Amino acid sequence: QVQLVESGGGLVQTGGSLRLSCAASGRTFSTGTVGWFRQAPGKERALVARINSSGSSTYYADSVKGRFTISVDNAKNTVYLQMNSLKPEDTAVYYCAASIFSGRTHPSNFNSWGQGTQVTVSS
Repeated sequence: QVQLVESGGGLVQTGGSLRLSCAASGRTFSTGTVGWFRQAPGKERALVARINSSGSSTYYADSVKGRFTISVDNAKNTVYLQMNSLKPEDTAVYYCAASIFSGRTHPSNFNSWGQGTQVTVSS
């Protein structure tokens, strides 16, 4: 099973940018997909973006399309989430997760999770 560690969260003003990193150990991103989820207080954890191991296929939630970009660097076993034009409603704990499946969006289909990193966007 792969171990995942997120970093890069923090406090940023509306319109600012952050880049989250998800570093993997124990197993590479050789198969399956990696997703970035977020969970705000009182809300369910939801998929924000997903990428396959080769980086050839991506998925974005409608709320972040055009603002967020997911990418993978297999040489570094790291998946990134570049977040631009941040809004207060992007405030949440962001988690990366790995799945052996492709094309899934529900958290139950992802079997390895990081500890999460807090992103706070001030208005």
